[in-house]
Amino acid sequence: MKPPGRPIRLGVVGHTGYPGLSPALHTLEQLASGLHLELRLEPELRAGPGDKRFESPDEIDALLTLGGDGTLLRGARMLQGHEVPILGVNMGRLGFLTCCPADQLEHSLMRFARGDYTVENRMLLHACVMGSDRKERNSWLALNDVVVHKGGFARVVALNVAVDDEPIASYSADGVVISTPTGSTAYSLSAGGPVVVPTLETILVTPVSPHTLAIRPVVLAATARITVQVEGAPEELMVTVDGQVGTNFVVGDTLSISRAETSVKIVRFPGSSFFATLREKLGWGGIPERDQLRNADRAAN
Repeated sequence: MKPPGRPIRLGVVGHTGYPGLSPALHTLEQLASGLHLELRLEPELRAGPGDKRFESPDEIDALLTLGGDGTLLRGARMLQGHEVPILGVNMGRLGFLTCCPADQLEHSLMRFARGDYTVENRMLLHACVMGSDRKERNSWLALNDVVVHKGGFARVVALNVAVDDEPIASYSADGVVISTPTGSTAYSLSAGGPVVVPTLETILVTPVSPHTLAIRPVVLAATARITVQVEGAPEELMVTVDGQVGTNFVVGDTLSISRAETSVKIVRFPGSSFFATLREKLGWGGIPERDQLRNADRAAN
């Protein structure tokens, strides 16, 4: 936490493809002084007079992301495990991880500055790829998921998956998704995985289009260590982290995934809930048209 009397050092990350980004940055610059905020913008963003650059995660007290879920995921990765609150502002359509829409930016910043918010701790995954020489080639932190998937070819791949060094399955599938509870509503859900309350600590293993009815998603303890190896796959096989970064994955490589030592802190304002977000964003629990009629009837009565 910041020392008393010092401004809140607010890192700012934004998606330059959104037309609402410039007005949001202008609003930030207008409010910063009155809310005792010291803005630190990532290099890609336009800086105003006196604004500092976001160069190191240990130099900020909180992070503001302006964009969608992808921007928040990128911002979380930029923190490199540094545990500060992330205030996500949605400028797109879905915004499942964000806590407020762009038109509530000013109000949300005021609430944040006075401490009127809660923090949800979300577990991270640590993933690394080791070559046949057993040396680590790449490593990442993932808030949503780590995916092993095909490249530009149309045939199944064989993936050997083990948990704590015990083989659990040989997956003949288009790929496999290893996700956190936060990522259970992302690619894992599209692949038929379960919805998991995001504040729980579990690891999900969800096959992508498995070619046998005997293979189903598995929910593991957060302490589990998952390893994935590939049998006879072409070079187009990939490992992708949070849908944004990754590397190629070939025969002889080993992907190792376990819970990270650090977590991500997502800002939530009182009155919001996970299931309310599911209903609003994903139409969870019923037919939207029917639910709208029910809500209208309740309001009339």
